[in-house]
Order: sequence, then structure tokens, then C-alpha cells
Amino acid sequence: MCGIVGVVGAAAEDNIVEKIIDGLEKLEYRGYDSSGIAVVRDGGIECLRAVGKLQNLKMKLENVRMRGSVGIGHTRWATHGKPAENNAHPIVSGGVAIVHNGIIENYLQLKAELQKQGFVFKTETDTETVAHLLQRETAAGLSPREAFRNVLGMTEGSYAIAAIFSSLPNTLFVVGNRSPLAVGTGENMCAGSDVNALSSLCDEVVYPRDGEWAEITANDVLFFDKDFNEIRPKKHRVCESCIGGGKGEYAHHMLKEIMEQPNAVRRTLLYNKTEPDFKDVSEILILACGTSNYAGMVAKYWFEKFLRIPTNVEIASEYRYRSPVISDGTLAIAVTQSGETVDTLEALEYVHKYGNAKTAALANVRNSAVSRVSDFVFYTEAGIEVGVASTKTFTAQLAILAGIAFCRFPDLIGELQKLPELCEKTLELNDEIRDLAGKISSTNSAVYLGRGPLYPIALEGALKLKEVSYIHAEGFAAGEMKHGPIALIDDNIPVICLCPYDELFEKTSSNVRMALARGKNIIVFTDAKGAKLLPTETTKIILPEVRSEFAPILYVIPLQLLAYHTAVLRGADVDKPRNLAKSVTVE
Repeated sequence: MCGIVGVVGAAAEDNIVEKIIDGLEKLEYRGYDSSGIAVVRDGGIECLRAVGKLQNLKMKLENVRMRGSVGIGHTRWATHGKPAENNAHPIVSGGVAIVHNGIIENYLQLKAELQKQGFVFKTETDTETVAHLLQRETAAGLSPREAFRNVLGMTEGSYAIAAIFSSLPNTLFVVGNRSPLAVGTGENMCAGSDVNALSSLCDEVVYPRDGEWAEITANDVLFFDKDFNEIRPKKHRVCESCIGGGKGEYAHHMLKEIMEQPNAVRRTLLYNKTEPDFKDVSEILILACGTSNYAGMVAKYWFEKFLRIPTNVEIASEYRYRSPVISDGTLAIAVTQSGETVDTLEALEYVHKYGNAKTAALANVRNSAVSRVSDFVFYTEAGIEVGVASTKTFTAQLAILAGIAFCRFPDLIGELQKLPELCEKTLELNDEIRDLAGKISSTNSAVYLGRGPLYPIALEGALKLKEVSYIHAEGFAAGEMKHGPIALIDDNIPVICLCPYDELFEKTSSNVRMALARGKNIIVFTDAKGAKLLPTETTKIILPEVRSEFAPILYVIPLQLLAYHTAVLRGADVDKPRNLAKSVTVE
């Protein structure tokens, strides 16, 4: 969730404040409840924090001449403690300042111990326990390195931490444990929650494994394993695909990323030619959360129809809590845009611990945690996605899953290669859908209906509308409408139906007529053949004709556009929806 940055200047006179702010700007998608920066200056710690988006911190900095050659920064997604300046990071205790992403699970026990020793807590955060522990250890005469090492042995949970000490003004300490962290080397020595934040500062990065930590100075980085032995991990060049671009000609990242989908799908299909090995696979288990879970639900239809392999899709955050049985011959596929989703990683860890399964992963970020714990990885080639609501990464996930499902059918694989062109034609509906958004932007609720593999797309369409416009929306299997959801329909509520002319058209069009008998705001996404057969009283958006197998990839695009334009009309912050963050690294 939260974003952390730490920088050590190349020389003592360097001022790294602007570099930290630049890194935080690239990390703000990870959280924007508050932000802050701290530097070592004149033998002490100078710290500045602000509630709300990073712009508020930048405005404060205009009135403060903050300088330092080593420092840390943070943009927060609140977990422990409400968004408030006293809870914002960095957290300072005496001559120590830290920033933190994740959760310290045993913080209550540590806090009680520290309070007995006379430490006064000024925040509601779990992070403050770590700051006080570091201060206690250094006050007892330990060096910063020794103090950092000792405190790591006391803390439990998933976290990434960066710390600076006034007694060691040219050194930064960082650690990652089941939470994303990259350490950069080159012109600047630095660390951050992802490589994109460091891309303008360094040439190479190291991705520490769980429990590994680093001591960073202007001239060198020392790495240690969780047993405190010095190690030499592999370095990776900062590649162009790791660097996120700006908004270009678009008003928001979300719209830019929706428009990038044809190329994202095209690249993904180009670079994922390897056929998976289904030898001895008797069952497929898909583990995912949120939008990625809906991609898995679509894949279930494809896998069972074309591979004839039983497939289960599990919400990763719930999976391990029911103590599931994992059959021999299972292929477990983890689907995660960031590759760092902790619920998905924990579910995959359960599979490794209690099953004898092959594991594969879909991720958009190379060298992410999921790639290190899976037997095989498929990478979506969507490029950095800045908007919090997933768009191009979702269609890229579907493209890979389709390629896996259709691997035994050369004709389908051939047709799949034509899909980017159909995506481009679908995006030509943008103006029409912007007009449609004006008709639903004032509603308080909406219903989405879909059948077969378009049912998960109805769920995803409803999720997008909820995420960015804050309109309550629910997706339903169209056949289930008469089993309860039909009670919601009246003349005011929009009913958004996915109804291409396919083998399920007659049944879905029957649901359209059923909804029309109870309300007048019925919107149907269909194709030219379907439009001729649907009631004239409905509002129709006509998509290109496409084979039914590929409809999920095509039909989600106008739903993304509808959510985007509705949110803009309602004045919402499309790229940074309230209470959300891009990468979910806490349970």
C-alpha cells in the first residue's frame, strides 16, 4: 500500500529533497492519505508532514528551506490510525526517523513493553513502536547497524522499512519482509517501494528477498540476509518497461491506459508464445483478488470448455482460512497485477506448504514477489499502470489466459491475434459512451447483467463504476435476475446488459425484456445483429462483431469508459479514488 523512498546523496553537500519528492510523485498511486519527508541535518532530524495528497506537502515545502544529503519520504494509505498529521510518516523518535509500509503484527505487545519503560506514544500507528525500539537500542549504546539488526529480530509481520539516524548522517537502512522493496545503485544510492520511483536516480536495482536488509551509503550498499550474513544479490538493469510515463494528451492516467489497451494486448500476445505443460494436470486452481479474480472467473469458462480440465477460482484473501484440500495433479495459477498482492502470495504459500502442486503466475511487474515463488511466470506486457483502477492490465491478463486456454486450437490462436484491431474499433465508441455517462451520472445505484463468460465482465463493470464514481453498483448473472435482483429495478435505476448475438443471445435478450417490463433505463451493449432483435425502447451501444470466445476482452472496454466518464462528470478524482491504493500489500 504505502510508498517509501530513501536517497543518499553522492556528496555531503547534495540536497536530496527534490529527488525524494520526485520519487513520491511516482508512488502516490500507492496511497494518498498523507505524506512526509525527513532528512538528517546539523546533527538532528528535520521532518515535515502533511495530510492529504502529496501536493499539500509540496506546498508546505515552498515555505521551508529543508536540506539534507540523506533522507526518507512516504506517501500513506492508512491502516493503523486515521489519516491525520500526527499519524503521517516519517515517524521520529529522538535521533531516529523511519517510514514504513505494511503491518507490524506484534505491535501491541511491543507498545506495552515500551510504555512500561517510559516511552510516550503520540500516534495511533504500529510504526511508532519500531521508531521507539530503534531509539531505545541506540540510547543503550548500540550502533545504528546493531540497533537495526536487533529490532528486526523483535518485529513480526509484513513490512518494508527505511530508517535514518542523526548519529550516522550519511547512511540509510532498509529492509523488506513480504512487502515490495527495491534498492538502487548508480549515480545515486537509493531505495523505494518500486523501481519506477527510482528510475531517474539509478542505473541498476536489487530486489531483496524476504528478511534481507541493506545498509546504504553514498559509495556502497551492503546487503545482509535474515541471519545477518553479508550477501551479494543479483543486480538488474533499470529497463524502459519499468518506467511509467506521464498522461500525455489525456486528462487522466486512467483514460490514457484505457486507450493503450490495443497495444497492451498486442505486446502481451507477442511475448507470450510458450505453451504451458498440462502433463499430469488434473485440476486447475486460480488464486486472485479483485479485478484479477474476475479475470480468473472468465478463464474458468475457457479452461473447462477448451482444455476440459476442472477449474476452481478462489478469492485469495479467503482461500487458506477454510483449510482447503489440494489434490495431486493440481496446477495453481496466481493472478496479480503488481505481483506483490499479499493475500495472493499467502494463498500461494499455503499451496506450497500443504499441496504437491505445480505453480504458475500472471504478473505485470518483473522480479516481483510472485515470480520468485512460482515455478513459471507469464508476464503481461501492459507497461506501468498508474491509475488505481485496473484497465489495461486486466485485458492483458485475459489475453494471456485466452492464449493458455486456446493453445490446442490453432484457429482460435490465429483469431486471437486479430483482437487488438477490434479493441481499437471499440475505443471509437468513446464519444458515444461519454454521452451515455451523462444519463447515469446522477443515479445512486446501477445493475449490471451478463451470462456465461460475460458474467464476470458484468462484475468487473460494476466494480469499476464503484471504484471511480462512488455509485453503488452490482453485477449479477443474468439468469439470477429473477431470483432476487429484479426487486431493485425501477424507472430510475440503470440496468446495463451485456448481450452480444451469440449462443446465449435468446436467453440474455429475454432478461433484457424482463428488465424493460419493470424499468425504462435499460442500456444494452450488443453488436449489429443483436441490435436489430432487441426492443427499440432500450439504449443500445453497438460493438464490433466478435467470436463469442473473445467477447469478454472486448466488452469490458466500454464498461471501463462508462465508469471513467461517469466519474469525471461527478467530479471524482479518477486516478486516485478515495480509500483505495494500487498495490495491496497488507491483509
